[in-house]
Amino acid sequence: MPQTPHVEQHFTAGERVRDVVIGMSDGLTVPFALAAGLSGAVTSSRIILTAGLAEIAAGAIAMGLGGYLAARSDAEHYASERRREEQEITDKPEVEKDEVRKIFLTYGLAAPEADRVVAAMSAQPRAWADFMMRFELGLEAPDPRRALTSAATIGSAYVAGGAIPLLPYFFVPRAAGALLVSIVTTLAALFVFGFVKARLTGARPLRGALQTLAIGGLAAAVAFVIARAVA
Repeated sequence: MPQTPHVEQHFTAGERVRDVVIGMSDGLTVPFALAAGLSGAVTSSRIILTAGLAEIAAGAIAMGLGGYLAARSDAEHYASERRREEQEITDKPEVEKDEVRKIFLTYGLAAPEADRVVAAMSAQPRAWADFMMRFELGLEAPDPRRALTSAATIGSAYVAGGAIPLLPYFFVPRAAGALLVSIVTTLAALFVFGFVKARLTGARPLRGALQTLAIGGLAAAVAFVIARAVA
């Protein structure tokens, strides 16, 4: 009887989603809080729009640069640890073999089986180093294009998120009226964003949506109250 092949579905875009989440969450929250705060102090949407666009530009650059430097740091750390591991395999092969043996024993292999695997692996230094990087140090080889991709993704997501709370200020001349529209659209966007983020990361969608909504709403409310008190 023919059998349907088993196909496993795994989520493999974790780093890209993480970058989108970082950029979008800050993009939705920071310009929203800024616009809400300024709306408590000024009446012109044009002033708020100018400040908001400047903040989005600066924020996107800063966030993108942060993502670039973080990815470069990860790549440099991996390369450094890889060189050290390869040197240890050359200089202290017996110590490294013992480390591999212990790793296999923790996974339930019997000692004779672990010894055979260690002997086979020691004949392939490159695969040996790969194994040690992953199972001893818990490090995966980074994508060489990761730094630029991360910077572009975070920066673009920040701009996309920041455009949502500022969009009403393009069309409503009075800040108070624009703020009301901005609140509705941004809170809706925060809810949807939190829901989708939770679905992608395996968390409870409704809980993730409400948490994201609460954080963004609280940041905007605090900014508005402070600006109103100072003005």
